[in-house]
Amino acid sequence: MEHLINFLENEKIEKSSIFSHLKCSLEEASVLQKLTQKYIDGVEEVTVSALLKEIYGEEKYRYIKKLFIVKNLLELSWIARNTLISEKITETSSLELLHANISLSPAFIKLLEYGGFEFELPEDKPYLDHLEYLKDQFLRIEMYKKLSHLRNSFKEDAPNIKRAKERLELFEKRINERLLKSECELVVEEIMNDNELCEKERVLFLALLKEEYSSDIESLRDMNTLIDLISENDYEKIKNRAYLEEGSKLIENSLIDFDEMLSAFGGVSRSFFIAEEILQKIIRPTKEKKAKKIKLGLLIKEQDIFELIEPKTTLDDVVLHPKTQKILNNLLKRMDRKVLNRLKEWGVVDRKRGLETRIIFYGPPGTGKTMTALSLAKSLKKSILNFDCSKILSQYVGESEKNVRKIFDTYYDLSLKTKSSPVLLLNEADQFLSSRSSATHSSADKMHNQMQNIFLEQIENFQGMLIATTNLLDSIDPAFSRRFDYKIEFKKPDFAQRLLLFRKNLPENALYEDDFSIEELAKYPLTGGQIKVVIKNTALNIAVKDEPIFTMSEFKSMIERELRGSFGEEKSMGFLS
Repeated sequence: MEHLINFLENEKIEKSSIFSHLKCSLEEASVLQKLTQKYIDGVEEVTVSALLKEIYGEEKYRYIKKLFIVKNLLELSWIARNTLISEKITETSSLELLHANISLSPAFIKLLEYGGFEFELPEDKPYLDHLEYLKDQFLRIEMYKKLSHLRNSFKEDAPNIKRAKERLELFEKRINERLLKSECELVVEEIMNDNELCEKERVLFLALLKEEYSSDIESLRDMNTLIDLISENDYEKIKNRAYLEEGSKLIENSLIDFDEMLSAFGGVSRSFFIAEEILQKIIRPTKEKKAKKIKLGLLIKEQDIFELIEPKTTLDDVVLHPKTQKILNNLLKRMDRKVLNRLKEWGVVDRKRGLETRIIFYGPPGTGKTMTALSLAKSLKKSILNFDCSKILSQYVGESEKNVRKIFDTYYDLSLKTKSSPVLLLNEADQFLSSRSSATHSSADKMHNQMQNIFLEQIENFQGMLIATTNLLDSIDPAFSRRFDYKIEFKKPDFAQRLLLFRKNLPENALYEDDFSIEELAKYPLTGGQIKVVIKNTALNIAVKDEPIFTMSEFKSMIERELRGSFGEEKSMGFLS
């Protein structure tokens, strides 16, 4: 206890062994010295007014003028205010502290005992097993908890918060150093890496995992408590709630789940926990190392059948007929995780295979079939494997049938290796879906029918989500029609939809003539794809002019040329809102 005695007996406080750690004035240190003496004498808690009167006297209310000293020491976290009310020190006025009860803080008592705040880091050596790794990670979560408590009482630039952040950064750096040297299988680290969790998602995941191993009464399962761990201010608390809401990576990837409970005041609260399957992988890691998940993009380069598309737009970005929008929204609801789990419990859906969905999008070119397929996949957080059905025909008899099987075999192989379930998009699948020929005298007819029979069989047994697009539904073989769960028509946009398409696709920062009328343009019977072509080609013409102003005459000229077909048939990937 040499540092304690040194602090009490040293007449020149600045010469004491702990003064350099205090970062306070001599007067503030003398108040701490008085409080320390009382603590040793058995007085653990004192009233601010009584303490200041004893030190400075009551003459002319001199002691009241010294209230700022107590507030400064509270902000430095050398003393603690003993109250049940949780209130930031920085938001408390000095006068409010006059009758408050204060005591030495645990941090100051520790400083008196050890003479410093040397932070002992784990040894810089490889982890030998996952339990040793978890020990460090759980200590790290404890540091996040302490930092969260400090933030609720002090300003972000307070010295104690700075010290806590510095220690946390050093500890995290040491964990990363140990990970680089480690060769043993660390299941938790693999799970977080495979799911590409960001730093904040990792903290949330580890905090919930700590709860599974802990028997503490204090819980980290509440949303607000979890969000506090990763937030520095109120704005971040609002923003970071997205990490624990439906649609977030942690929930969508089935890493965590939650229970909803009705509170006493009628509200709904959520309690989060690690998903059972993930928890079992961590608690009982297998001895045999499992094959790592391979990214779909890497495998796509090794084959020439599919084009991998990572959708950029959701269904909210596409202009659709209200009926079509309603059908797709219902489809999204049926694909919801909770609905799927309910269907699995009822035995309606196979637990391992999930919900299999086969959809036909049909309608004239340029009405948004392909773009909607991409946007639906984005809304479901899935990639798309796109196949151009014109590639299937072969000049060699028998090759086309083999190619049909190869489409589906390759799809299943890619899904298995990447442990994913991308959407299979069969674009312009007319030749697959058209009625089979009753006259099979020629080898071409026989080959076509055989190809369709194989395709019919593959559709029947397909596992996953398949979307086929076609221009005409009338020519589809009834056998195919029966095997699709949804047949969704895409009509040409009406006036209101054309108006919306023009408004959303016209350049915002361009110049327009005074009598420019979008309503006038929307009267022309264009598809969404044609509207995009018209806007693009008009912009190209206007951009090269000395006075680049969009005029009605330029637009009408391009629209008339488009309607006459002078641009030729141009494929459209759909239309965006």
